[in-house]
Amino acid sequence: MEPRLVGPGPYRATRLWNEIIELFRAGMPLRKHRCRFKSYERCFKASEAVDCLHELLGSNQNFGPEVTRDQTVKLLKKFLKNHVIEDIKGRWGKEDFEDNGHLYRFPPSSPLKSYPKKSSCGKEVIKFPDWNEPKAGTSQEHIPVKSITMNSEMWYKRHSIAIGEVPVCKLVFRRELTQTNIEEIWKSMTLSRLQKVLGLESLDEVLDTKLVNSKHIVQNVYNVNKQGIVTLEDKSKELPHWILSAMKCLANWPSCSDLKQPTYSGFERDVFKTIVDYFGQMKEPLLTFHFFDIFVSVLGLLQNPSKAVEALQISCLLLPPENRKRLQLLVRMMARISLNQDLPPLSESVKTRTLIVQAFSRCILCSKDEIDLDELLAAKLVSFLMDNYQEILSVPSALKSSIEDHVLHLQRVQIKYTGADSDATPPPPAFCHQISADEFEYQRATDSQEP
Repeated sequence: MEPRLVGPGPYRATRLWNEIIELFRAGMPLRKHRCRFKSYERCFKASEAVDCLHELLGSNQNFGPEVTRDQTVKLLKKFLKNHVIEDIKGRWGKEDFEDNGHLYRFPPSSPLKSYPKKSSCGKEVIKFPDWNEPKAGTSQEHIPVKSITMNSEMWYKRHSIAIGEVPVCKLVFRRELTQTNIEEIWKSMTLSRLQKVLGLESLDEVLDTKLVNSKHIVQNVYNVNKQGIVTLEDKSKELPHWILSAMKCLANWPSCSDLKQPTYSGFERDVFKTIVDYFGQMKEPLLTFHFFDIFVSVLGLLQNPSKAVEALQISCLLLPPENRKRLQLLVRMMARISLNQDLPPLSESVKTRTLIVQAFSRCILCSKDEIDLDELLAAKLVSFLMDNYQEILSVPSALKSSIEDHVLHLQRVQIKYTGADSDATPPPPAFCHQISADEFEYQRATDSQEP
């Protein structure tokens, strides 16, 4: 059985789980083994299973060569718990699998996971305020307009020859957009672009759009310092000074300007543990529980790095500003540590980059309801973040320009010709939802503009 790339879309983690089970069952060699003077047919040693699955994961483009042997053992523990494998006496249900010579076998059929029935989160359409509606008590006929009169008979005759009779036109002044209007435009166009990059017909089942806060998007775009780091309005949500000092110390090692120089061997390991412990005690990962599915979907684009970077750029704009800032500072520190040749090893047995990914993956991405591939998926995402953090955690300039241009277009004075449609202004593109007849008529009154 050939491995296949599992692309973006609903239930990607479940699809990956089923894919790995099928590959493992098809690729694991089964042989006759002896144990305590008894022979067992069609079974395998635990260490053989680790060898086989580790090779499968490393060569699979959904996971890649950065998967460690320890992570493979943890996955086999999940396999034993979920009855994907059992010991030679038929026991399963516990995570007591070890990398040793114990014998295991496949049950008659390894249970593939069914796709959960998830209630659609997009049935309720976001109704954007209609800034084109006239105020109460005002009819379209009474909107003040400035008529343009052709005073020059020669000018009129000369131009009529070229373009025919010039219709009477008028200037219609747009009603001023409120901050709420602008924020909802940002949300609509941002989600529309994300949907397009992911190649999905709808964001339903991967993102509850009602949980996307339009204010967060705008703050993440405009409230930034010269380094592109988010600035917070609520200073109580900033990282503690002592954690910032510890992070700067390791990121700039051996130049620790905020801390006294180390006076004992292993100082840098203690600082690293302090940072790991702080981020490890958070109640929710930085990418939040309710955005888990959208980030897992983005992992399906990693074979196309430019698309994956753009999708992650946009997805990270949806985060609460305090989460985005912490993510920016943490991933920047992680990337610098992994490349710092002057920093002593942080572990005797594990490479620094591998240690960093393992230490911080769970505080960056995990599911509220523990799933069996959490650790592998998080490690894959964090590795890509570290390699591309400068682009991913910056504001996507093309999207920003597109939305700003659209807002300016809506705010400009419009020229209306006699007999023309009452409003030919294109609205922002909408992410895909089932809509009512009334909503269809509302949207038809405006056209669409490609971001």
